Amino acid sequence: MKALVIHAPKDLRIDEATVEAPGPGEVEIRLASGGICGSDLHYYAHGGFGTVRLKEPMILGHEVSGHIASLGEGVSHLAIGDLVAISPSRPCGACEYCLKGMQNHCFNMRFYGSAMPFPHIQGAFRERLIAKAEQCVKAHGLSAGEAAMAEPLSVTLHATRRAGELLGKRVLVTGCGPIGTLSILAARRAGAGEIVAADLSERALGFARTVGADRTINLSENPDGLAPFSQNKGYFDILYECSGAQPALVSGIHALRPRGIIMQLGLGGDMTLPMMAITAKELDLRGSFRFHEEFATAVQLMQGGLIDVKPLITHTLPLSDALKAFEIASDKGQSMKTQIAFR
Repeated sequence: MKALVIHAPKDLRIDEATVEAPGPGEVEIRLASGGICGSDLHYYAHGGFGTVRLKEPMILGHEVSGHIASLGEGVSHLAIGDLVAISPSRPCGACEYCLKGMQNHCFNMRFYGSAMPFPHIQGAFRERLIAKAEQCVKAHGLSAGEAAMAEPLSVTLHATRRAGELLGKRVLVTGCGPIGTLSILAARRAGAGEIVAADLSERALGFARTVGADRTINLSENPDGLAPFSQNKGYFDILYECSGAQPALVSGIHALRPRGIIMQLGLGGDMTLPMMAITAKELDLRGSFRFHEEFATAVQLMQGGLIDVKPLITHTLPLSDALKAFEIASDKGQSMKTQIAFR
């Protein structure tokens, strides 16, 4: 079978890989669709991010869907031909955090396409994938591309749970890439009363409006566009910071009302915070990392027509054009979510 392997920065190859048979409790999946994530782009452009670096060739990808090709012993709730969304979250189930119900912090997490440990955890961009049956959520009624969006949607659902009560709240979203726009969808579904989105790109803000933002602010045209919201100790109840950029975080903090909540999703590296403002306004700073049980909910919300991710899928290219797909995904001027079709 063919697999999409990163060997070094800008050295992306379609390599041959071995096909295994599913063991007990496992299934074989013919991959259908895979979305290119920001972490995939970091491996492609830089060979990693922060202190995480490629030390060996690694199959990329973790936003995937496919059809069941064969069943391992003991698997009865899935059938050959089923379209499934495949969760890349594979916690051990036995460590301290798994036992506390915090599987996203598993000591022994094997998340597809990660160079954090060595040997690296190989990813899911391959024509055939062996997965645990418990990773698979039936995605009937969805397209393969929609099913592959369950992973990034789960990220924002987890953040929305971390944010707490949103009913009627005023929400600011900074950074309107895939995670930012999906955060708008998640916040609206959770009952947000008003959503304002801010970004440097008018194109990205167009997607924010499409998915339901009440108002958008172009910070490249109006760098002080958030300043009016800082009057009278702030306006917003919740900040979804999805850019990972310090200026966006600082502006968002000043726009929050006292006892507002900062949800940090963007991973742009360490940042200097305005601690006096956080302290004086009694703000809560909350991180949000990955997800686990939210994955099935993401699929259900899409199946029920309660969240529509289709407007965010801008490009779909065949595996043979994977390099072109990565170049398109790297260009935020033309791509929101670029996916690879494996069949």
